Amino acid sequence: MLERHPNGVLLLGVLGISISAILVRYSQAPSVITAVYRLGWTVVLLPVVLFKFRKELLQVRGRDVLMCTLSGICLALHFLTWFESLKWTGVAVSTVLVSTEVIFTALGFALFLKGKIPPLGVVAIVMAFGGSAVLALAGGGQDSVLYGNLLALAAAFFVALYTLIGRIQRGYLSTTIYTFLTYLACFLTLLIMALASGTPLVGYGAREWLIGLGLAVLCTLMGHSLFSWCLKFLSPAYVSAVKLCEPVFSGALAV
Repeated sequence: MLERHPNGVLLLGVLGISISAILVRYSQAPSVITAVYRLGWTVVLLPVVLFKFRKELLQVRGRDVLMCTLSGICLALHFLTWFESLKWTGVAVSTVLVSTEVIFTALGFALFLKGKIPPLGVVAIVMAFGGSAVLALAGGGQDSVLYGNLLALAAAFFVALYTLIGRIQRGYLSTTIYTFLTYLACFLTLLIMALASGTPLVGYGAREWLIGLGLAVLCTLMGHSLFSWCLKFLSPAYVSAVKLCEPVFSGALAV
């Protein structure tokens, strides 16, 4: 049934991730802790994998585990850089810049996955790159804002890698297995980052746990998971392009 309406599922995913920037702005914990709580809740909320999909899980190849681990690391770096960017620059600017993942995704799709980008798409990418560069450098003389903008661009690059790997793996794995392995790798990566930096894992109050839960349900399970599902039916460049709607919703919510 859903296979007939991938665009509707994709739009629902965009609505889900649009809430992310707002929840992150509400958080007062270090960026890595906000990300750890988000992925921690996500992994906890996916126990269905151990029961309904245990047969497929046992048949997963080592190569797939490695690719999902790489995907999870990219997603962890995306969360870390983007969450941190929201502490240094505005919600609207950060969301616009992180949405430029479409540029990196489209180029990666064409160069490494033998995808085709129409001439009009090339023009759009060039225009988007130029606009993003201007926006990223528009720090108003404030080094802190420029730093936040560059972090958002880094987040766009990492999420593009995550999207491209997802395109490959969704040809072999179900959405549930792929997202479970990826989210687990992402959570463990963030946990290692937090421990390595000496950041305490607890002591931030119930508010931060609830923010993490909201991010897990609305933005990860109803956002990134739906995007992963769509990658089997739609090109990664198209999926990333539709995410450009996110700044509109995020900006409206921020106001």
